[in-house]
Amino acid sequence: MAGPEGVALVPGDGFDATFSLLFEHAKLAAGDMKSLLQEVCPPDEALLCNESALLVDPVRLFDCGIAAYLLESNRSSYELSSLHADYLSAPLPASDENRPDAAVLAQAAADLAPELERRLDSDGSLQVMQDIEMPLVPVLARMERAGVGLDTSVLAGLSEETRTGIDTLRGEIYELAGCEFIVDSPKQLSEVLFDKLGLPTGKRTKTGFSTDASVLSSLAPIHPIAEKIVAYRELTKLTSTYIDALPRMLGEDGRLHTSFNQTVAATGRLSSSNPNLQNIPVRTGFGRRIRAAFVPADRNDVMVSADYSQIELRILAHLSQDAGLVEAFTSGMDFHQATAARVFGVSVDEVEPGMRAKAKAVNFGIVYGQTAHGLGDSLKIGYGEAQAMIDRYYEAYPGVRRYLDDTVAAAHRDGYAITMFGRKRRIPELMSSNFNLRSFGERTAMNHPMQGTAADIMKLAMIEVDRRLLAEGFASRMVLQVHDELVFEVPVDEVESLTALAREAMSGVAKLSVPLDVSVATGPNWASAK
Repeated sequence: MAGPEGVALVPGDGFDATFSLLFEHAKLAAGDMKSLLQEVCPPDEALLCNESALLVDPVRLFDCGIAAYLLESNRSSYELSSLHADYLSAPLPASDENRPDAAVLAQAAADLAPELERRLDSDGSLQVMQDIEMPLVPVLARMERAGVGLDTSVLAGLSEETRTGIDTLRGEIYELAGCEFIVDSPKQLSEVLFDKLGLPTGKRTKTGFSTDASVLSSLAPIHPIAEKIVAYRELTKLTSTYIDALPRMLGEDGRLHTSFNQTVAATGRLSSSNPNLQNIPVRTGFGRRIRAAFVPADRNDVMVSADYSQIELRILAHLSQDAGLVEAFTSGMDFHQATAARVFGVSVDEVEPGMRAKAKAVNFGIVYGQTAHGLGDSLKIGYGEAQAMIDRYYEAYPGVRRYLDDTVAAAHRDGYAITMFGRKRRIPELMSSNFNLRSFGERTAMNHPMQGTAADIMKLAMIEVDRRLLAEGFASRMVLQVHDELVFEVPVDEVESLTALAREAMSGVAKLSVPLDVSVATGPNWASAK
């Protein structure tokens, strides 16, 4: 359907091969461009690429949902009907037999695109749209179509183990409780913990006292049943969400096809759904074994993982220009060990493992605006000790304190925080009269420049890696993006060249005053490539 800014299409238009010329010449607007691109390209053809070249210039693509997300990252809906009502002050026209839903949505996208583009330009966010978000769309479309291999036999064996473990934990919980009950029932669990066992209560809910993770954590030093319940919940969630669920989600090609979402996380980071691969725990034994089920389609290939190391802390060093922080990263020393030496007033050689662990918690806590109460809870130390550690951190790195104070002040003035690349996050909580909400807004203002810049760098890296894979004729495929990590399926004879490409592209995509460190590992499955 022709619109004032070019051609607008939506999934379901019945795209025909004759329309391929549109991708070479027209400006295209859609409510969900990624879904459109996947639909219009036949499954047996390379998605929007022909050997080494893209068939569509991403600059000519315009996704209305992504545009609105850049303007309002906290919106509850990015559906065309919602955007049409809010940005054009009019409901969508009704569909009928002469004007089907697809035609209505196509016209809505065409009408919305110029208004959203005007607002992006006025807001200073158009560059993020054109340089990062839209070029990423075809990259994600190709990754989703490719999918990732899954060895269901690994999960089948794991399922037997976890079910045995769940039964064992349930029995231990019954023994500690002195009765049998439905452990999964918050109401029954609350009655057992607080009425029968007489443990101290925490937060109250509509059905009784809360039994959430924070409450169980506070009960753990008092009664062993709390720790058993936490372990039981973790194991049942892993089993139901991943171990038993993933095999049922395989596509007709026998591969797992997750969806990557650009308009969910307010930070700018990608999320994934159906299934959500971001939440597979990496530090637990069962979590690592779930990752071991992710394998190459061709068993002669290998999995390669390329992971940014401490990217948010490196961004903090660049943005704050604190001399000590910059030196710690440019010198190549162990950053957490260097921080421990400064915080505890000892030489680097005198840093003990416990000191390093505490310094590591402070390093990452500062990035997320963690309070002394939060740090104390995570390290299981008192408020006073936690506050003293934070104070010593800021004494060691005074430039960080100045930078964070300036960032919060700017956010109060402007109403938003901004990344190195111009991604804005509006923070209405800064205007709240509620102290807790306002404090949350200030922590968000501190964190967004680091976490949002990390998101921008990862997206730019994906675009560059994808471009080079196509341009240089690699058979390797980028199949997953999780947190600060890219995962590839790689023929054995391309491992060396792919490793060099990933490290070069990821470390060189942004110029910081400290190096971007990329660790690359190879293995027969995802878990072993860590």
